[in-house]
Amino acid sequence: MDSSLLAFSIGVFGKIKWDGHAYVGEDPTTTDILGPFYRPGAPFRTDLVQPGTKGEILHFSGTIFGKDGKTPVKNALVEIWHCNEDGVYDNTSDDYIYRSSWKTGDDGKYHFRTILPVPYKAGPTLTRPAHIHMRISGTSLQDLVTQIYFKGDKHIAEDMSSSDPRSLNRILDISKNAQNEKVVKFDISLKEEYVLDAAAYKKITGLYEMSDKSNGEFYRDGDQLFVKMNGQIMEAMDYKGNNSFEGGLGQLKVQFELLSNGGSKVKLSYPDDDRKIITIGGNKILKYPG
Repeated sequence: MDSSLLAFSIGVFGKIKWDGHAYVGEDPTTTDILGPFYRPGAPFRTDLVQPGTKGEILHFSGTIFGKDGKTPVKNALVEIWHCNEDGVYDNTSDDYIYRSSWKTGDDGKYHFRTILPVPYKAGPTLTRPAHIHMRISGTSLQDLVTQIYFKGDKHIAEDMSSSDPRSLNRILDISKNAQNEKVVKFDISLKEEYVLDAAAYKKITGLYEMSDKSNGEFYRDGDQLFVKMNGQIMEAMDYKGNNSFEGGLGQLKVQFELLSNGGSKVKLSYPDDDRKIITIGGNKILKYPG
């Protein structure tokens, strides 16, 4: 495996400065894992609250800024998704429950009325802390996949993503408005776009047979490379140079090898619970045209 995949210089806590009115970030908002429950195509709406819900009403809002941390970004596609009050995601219905899309106006702002998600079991011994997934795309800046968490959640320390130091500034305070409803604000700073050229994408996208005989599909969406495993969307990855990509928080790293016969091979590496590196090999068995 190319050792450069393991050597990224990442600002852990980021930099902030006082602009006379508020603290302004100088570093881009950090990524997080996409997770296995992303569904593209959520309807455009700002009110996600379901009739009869027992969940706590949450007003979730913020501003999408450019790389300077202060210029609003208009026409940014903001997608959010989270579990319901029972810790369950809507993965199949046409209603896209607790899933939504919105585009920012000239002020770069977004606002969703939803409920506060709850922690849920993600395995025999792991409980994921309450969180909201986000994807920001459709701008001239780098697409962003990230998550927010909430201060005081006892499960943050046991979760690989929320306990990563790069997630620190995404663990947010919860306040209340005059109606005693919960309020969370999250401003986002995007970073410079870094994209593999279209011709190179054509060489690496398609369906691969992995070493365990499962199928992995790689396809471009916006300026990111998405991966499906056996038909399920698993991760969105940013280009890192040298035909390599990295998912949120570096939990998935992918290196493509272009072959002389026009085909390609892919090597995936990701940490297990002990944060060791496991490598899986794959060969392309079908290349999608165009």
